[in-house]
Amino acid sequence: MLTTKLPATIEHLKKLVEFISGCAREKGFTDKRIREIELATEEALVNIFSYAYPEKAGNVEVTCDLDVNDRLKVEILDSGVLFNPLSLSDPDLTTDVANRKIGGLGVFLIRKIVDDIQYRRDDDRNILTFRILR
Repeated sequence: MLTTKLPATIEHLKKLVEFISGCAREKGFTDKRIREIELATEEALVNIFSYAYPEKAGNVEVTCDLDVNDRLKVEILDSGVLFNPLSLSDPDLTTDVANRKIGGLGVFLIRKIVDDIQYRRDDDRNILTFRILR
């Protein structure tokens, strides 16, 4: 299992996404699938950078490995404000863009890209887990 931990700031986005894509590449994922994984990871990380630590600085930890079913398993952990992204309902894509509620498109996109997504709160940490087939 590979792990990295960095401050949860936008300045570290590229390094964290490259960490995940490097792991996926090492595990044999195609370039197309790696770009999708990067997009899902970026969406999740930007949400953490934007909302997890409103009053103080914090860190984000990312782990990457293959699970027992040979899927890429990515875990994103933060100690920020409790937030379960899976509690958001899918956005209404039939409504005119000008009349839509703000928010939720990033989580919707993540759900479309990854094969399995789970959230749990453990020891005051948000843990978002993606599992991705090749």
